[in-house]
Amino acid sequence: MSRKTPGTARRGCKLVILAVAMVITTLIVTDTDVSAARYQEAPMLADQVAAGTLPPVDDRLPQTPAVADFSAPGMMPGRYGGELRTLVSQPKDTRMMVVWGYARLVGYDRNWNLVPDLLAGLDVQEDRIFTLHLRKGHRWSDGAPFTAEDFLFYWEDIANNHELSPGGPDRFLLVDGQPPRFEVLDATTVRYTWAKPNPFFLPALAGARPEYIFAPAHTLKALHPRYRDESELQALAKAAGRRNWQAMFNLASEPYRNDDPDLPTLEPWKLETRPPTSRFVFTRNPYFHRVDPEGRQLPYIDSVSMTVASAALIPAKSAAGDADLQARGLGFENYTVLKQGEKRNGFHVRLWRSARGSELALYPDLTIDDPGWRALLRDVRFRRALSLAIDRREINQVIYFGLASEANDTVLPQSPLYRPEYAERWTRFDLDEANRLLDEIGLTGREGSDTRLMPDGRPIEIVVETAGEEPSQIAILQLITDSWRQIGIRLLPKSEQRDVLRNRAFAGQSTMTVWYGLENALASAQTPPTELAPTSQQQLCWPKWGQYFETSGRAGLPVDDTQAESLLGLYENWIAANTIEAKRALWHRMLAIRSEFQFTIGTVRNVPQPVVVSDRLRNVPVEAIYNWEPGAFFGVYHPDTFWLNDDAASSLDDGTSFSFDDGTSSGGG
Repeated sequence: MSRKTPGTARRGCKLVILAVAMVITTLIVTDTDVSAARYQEAPMLADQVAAGTLPPVDDRLPQTPAVADFSAPGMMPGRYGGELRTLVSQPKDTRMMVVWGYARLVGYDRNWNLVPDLLAGLDVQEDRIFTLHLRKGHRWSDGAPFTAEDFLFYWEDIANNHELSPGGPDRFLLVDGQPPRFEVLDATTVRYTWAKPNPFFLPALAGARPEYIFAPAHTLKALHPRYRDESELQALAKAAGRRNWQAMFNLASEPYRNDDPDLPTLEPWKLETRPPTSRFVFTRNPYFHRVDPEGRQLPYIDSVSMTVASAALIPAKSAAGDADLQARGLGFENYTVLKQGEKRNGFHVRLWRSARGSELALYPDLTIDDPGWRALLRDVRFRRALSLAIDRREINQVIYFGLASEANDTVLPQSPLYRPEYAERWTRFDLDEANRLLDEIGLTGREGSDTRLMPDGRPIEIVVETAGEEPSQIAILQLITDSWRQIGIRLLPKSEQRDVLRNRAFAGQSTMTVWYGLENALASAQTPPTELAPTSQQQLCWPKWGQYFETSGRAGLPVDDTQAESLLGLYENWIAANTIEAKRALWHRMLAIRSEFQFTIGTVRNVPQPVVVSDRLRNVPVEAIYNWEPGAFFGVYHPDTFWLNDDAASSLDDGTSFSFDDGTSSGGG
C-alpha cells in the first residue's frame, strides 16, 4: 500500500461543515456554571505548572467542564492527595480502572437516567438521529485535543476498514443490518442518522464495558497504513513480535484493556506502570474534564494502586487493612471475618445491594452438541422438575442467614416491570411434583434404586460447571445436589477457570453451567430486553443460538425452539415499537415466557455485597447498588469524587445494621 497523506478528503464519509438548528431536543445538559477564575488543581499538578512542564489548569480544562453532582446525601467537597489501595486477582484487571473511572460520552446517574458526561450535550430526534456535542477545549491525557477528528478516524479507519473490522461496524451501530450515516458538522459536533430508531446506541456508550465510537487519532495514525507506508508498519509489527500490522494496531488501540501507559485516555486516572508487574499504579489525568461545585478539578485522589493477589487471599488481605476500597473478590461469606478486622485495621464494612436477577442461576444448555442431552434439556417438564427440586429457603437460611430473597431469575421488585408471579413461578419446593414430571417424561428407569436413566440408558448425571470464583457457589451446589438426589438426579459440580467454562459452553460441550442471573434486573420498558432472547453467545442457556444471531448466521445454530423463537420475535417487535406502552407490553410477554419455561433456573437474590471502606475515605455511599450493568460497580458513584481524609482521628463505627427484604436496607454513617 502506498503512503497516504492525511487530509479532509475521506472515502465513505464527507467532511461536512454545517450550522444546523436542532428542531427537537430530547436530552441536553448544561453544566452548572463555575467561573474559570475559581478553577483549582491538585498540589502535585501545581508544582508541575510552576516548573513549566504542564499548562495552567484553565488551559487544561474544557471551556465548560462537567460539574460533578454532589446532591446525594453525605456528599461533600473534598481535599486533594493520597493514594487509594485496592486488590485484584489477575493483571488483566487493570481494565477495572476503566470500569470504575466511568468517563463515558453518556453515562448513568444514580437514578439510572442517561446523562451527558464527556459530551457537553446530546440532541436526539425520533430516536434515530443523534447529534453529539463535544466539550470545546477538551483534551486527552497527553494534552492533545479531543475533537470530531477522533470520531472520524474511528468511523473510517477502524469501523469501516475491512482489515481491522472484517464484519464492518459493530452490531450496536446497525439497524436492520444497516449502519448510520455519519457526519462531522464541525470540530466539536458529530451526527449519526439511522433510517429507523436505534434504542441500543446510547446504552452501549454508557456500558460498564463501553462501546467506543472514537479513538485517539493523533497517536494511532502512526500505526495505520492510510497514514504510513504499510511495509514500515509490517517491519514495526515484526520487531514488536506481532503477526502483522493489524495485530499491532489492535493491541495498541484497545482502551478497555488499559494495559498500555502510552495510550491516551479520558478516564480520571492513567496507567503509569508498564506490565508485567504485581502492582499497578495509576496517577491523575491532568486534563480530566470534571470539576466539583467549587471549581476543583477532579479527581481528588492523586493515585490508585492496584495490587495483584491470589483470589483466595483477597478477603484475608482486606480484613488485614490492605485495601482502602474493596468489593471485588469479596462475598457475603466473608462478612464475619471482615467485621472482625474493622476496628483493628481502620476500615468499616458496608453492605450494598445487587441488581442481579439471581445470585446463582443454573443454565441448562439447550444448544449442547450431545443429542440425548439436548432433547432432555429442551423438555420444559425436565427444567421445571429441576426447579421444583431446589430448596431455596434452605439455601437462603444456610448460606445467607435469611437475608436474601428466594425467587426466579427475573426482574427485582424495584423494577417497574416486576410482577410477583414472575418471581414465584415453579419455585416452590415440591419433590412430589418434580418426581411426577420426570415420570411423565418417561424417565422411570433407574440405575439400581437411585439415579434415573436417560432414554438412551445413560444415568442422568448432570455435570454443572462453575468458575468457582465465590465459595458460596460451591456451597449452594452442594445443597442442590442433596435435594436433586431425592428425585433421582445426580449433580456433579466441576470447577474450572472462567475462560475455560465459557469456551466449553460456546463450543456446545457443557450440559449445564452456573453464573449470575439477569445482569440488569432493574429494567424499565425502555431498557432493551436483550437478555431475555437468544441474542448473544454469552447467554449460557443457548450460546449457539446467540452465536447465530450475533454473526447473522455465519456461526452457531438457527433457533429451532418454539418459545425461544417467540422471544426473539418479541425482541424484534420491541425494537420496532414506537410507544412506551407497546414496549412495556412486550417486556411483560417476554418475562412471562421466561418464568414459565425456566430457560434459566434462579435460586436466591438480593444477596448483600460487602464493601470494605477505609475510615479515611469519604463520599462513598453508605447504601448503594453494586452491579456490573448498569452501574459499572463503583463507577456510577464517580470515584473521582472520593477523597482521603488523613486527619481522621477515629474509626467510623457507623453502627450499620441491615435487614434485607427484596432489596431494602437501612444503615447510617
